[in-house]
Amino acid sequence: MLNRYARAFFGGLFTPIAKALLGIGMTPNMVTVIGTIGVCLGALVFYPMGELFWGTVFITVFVFSDLVDGLMARISGQGSVLGGFLDSCLDRVQDGAVFLGLLIWFFTGGDHVWLGIASAFCLLAGNLVSYVRAKAEALGYTADVGIAERSERMVLTLVFTGFTGLGLHSSVLLVVLTLLGIASVVTIAQRFRTVIAQTAAATD
Repeated sequence: MLNRYARAFFGGLFTPIAKALLGIGMTPNMVTVIGTIGVCLGALVFYPMGELFWGTVFITVFVFSDLVDGLMARISGQGSVLGGFLDSCLDRVQDGAVFLGLLIWFFTGGDHVWLGIASAFCLLAGNLVSYVRAKAEALGYTADVGIAERSERMVLTLVFTGFTGLGLHSSVLLVVLTLLGIASVVTIAQRFRTVIAQTAAATD
């Protein structure tokens, strides 16, 4: 949903940045890698230290690389199968780093076991959401349905983690992560159902 309604807005916003990066010799793949390194540093350095707000600010600076690299590829005509593969794989690294950083903090200095569990569940479920789609497409099917795609999961997680760092009660973040975990499970079920329907139609 977020991809459908927000990409046009952010595309216009970040197009000048994409053109500027191309102008200094950067490639889409370079931006993808730099963005992933930045997100991982923010998530795995700031979050385990309990710096939820500043960690989120740091991550947000780099997380838009996922949009900028795509714009650069389209503008320059440098899009490639390798670039798409790299982008997809590193998206999983970024997602995993965010939830792993939260998991580490809440199981240690954050001293909130349930938030640690919720973070771990979101980490697992989020990876399964992406894996089910990738496996379906590798087999020649489509599985791009679901109520909890990557953009929604990342935006909600980062927004409420940042507010928690500013003093929002941790129970709010727990509710958000729990709902995201449930939504991810629903998305997995929706994708399974879609693939099963396609396989059934193929055998008719």
